[in-house]
Amino acid sequence: MNRKQMIAGAAGVVTILAVGTGVGIASSTDDDKPIEGDARRRATEVALDHVGEGSVIETEMGDDGAAYGVEIRLGDGSVVEVELNEDFQVTGTEKDDDSDEVEGKDDD
Repeated sequence: MNRKQMIAGAAGVVTILAVGTGVGIASSTDDDKPIEGDARRRATEVALDHVGEGSVIETEMGDDGAAYGVEIRLGDGSVVEVELNEDFQVTGTEKDDDSDEVEGKDDD
């Protein structure tokens, strides 16, 4: 192997490591912690009761200022996030499509 091939190979390895490290750092910033145990049961019951139907696809603690967030896929395929306070009271419901459109925010 000549010097140019060695340099090119080393540059390729450095590039791969840099990209991999960037992906790792980006992934590690997503620190959403799922709700567990009795709190998960209570949060999902309240959220499903609030929207009327659907299936829970994700839960999160401390999400966007709420104590709990429960993402639910509705029968029509859309996804909403129900936000709950620490007493498991609904504080808002947000369409989960990466927009800021709010379907219903309670002012309580």
